[in-house]
Amino acid sequence: MSVREEFDSWAAEGRDRGMEDRHWHTAKHVLARMPVETGDTVVDLGCGSGYALRALRETAEIGRGYGLDGAPEMAYNAADYTEDDAVGFLVGDFGDLPFADASVDHVFSMEAFYYAPDPIHTLEEIRRVLRPGGTFYCAVNYYEENEASHAWQENIAIEMTRWNRQEYREAFREAGFHVAEQDTIADREIEIPPAEAFPTDDWESREAMVDRYRTWGTLLTVGVAP
Repeated sequence: MSVREEFDSWAAEGRDRGMEDRHWHTAKHVLARMPVETGDTVVDLGCGSGYALRALRETAEIGRGYGLDGAPEMAYNAADYTEDDAVGFLVGDFGDLPFADASVDHVFSMEAFYYAPDPIHTLEEIRRVLRPGGTFYCAVNYYEENEASHAWQENIAIEMTRWNRQEYREAFREAGFHVAEQDTIADREIEIPPAEAFPTDDWESREAMVDRYRTWGTLLTVGVAP
């Protein structure tokens, strides 16, 4: 199954809003760190419901926001949810970004980068479209150190890239970025029951759930275009 087919079905079932709710727990902290200034142009790769660009328009007054998704139904829904002429949504390929060289100030991606068929080339494309000093804020929950996330591959028909922290840094540098920051952002909004409530349908132990959400959470890697 392709990315388009997988996430078109998610959008048709209304699961884009569910993703928004879950991702927002840590995405809001990533967005708050971005050095966005009034009037900047921002691209959201794998935009889903479009929540990130709506938030940046409200909090940072970005000039233009472009949400790119591989699934037409996702992009259609995002446009339907967004009443703002300064934000647009389009269907596109992570390996062939439809933007001119050095035309974008910042790129954001939450829980989407690992779907890129050729992640190094995607990083090179992001580097190409960024202006000098522009940033790429890449946030993923599915990565090597977060062992609880590994089972996600069994639930989705798309092959995903599972790098570790060092591999992310090395890939960013290979694509021409300076790595400005790498950090893990805990999800402190997920309620974790007391130890006596375990095992549950999803978790063998409280310790495993704490590791997933509090210890490893979301991996953020920040690249700066030279």
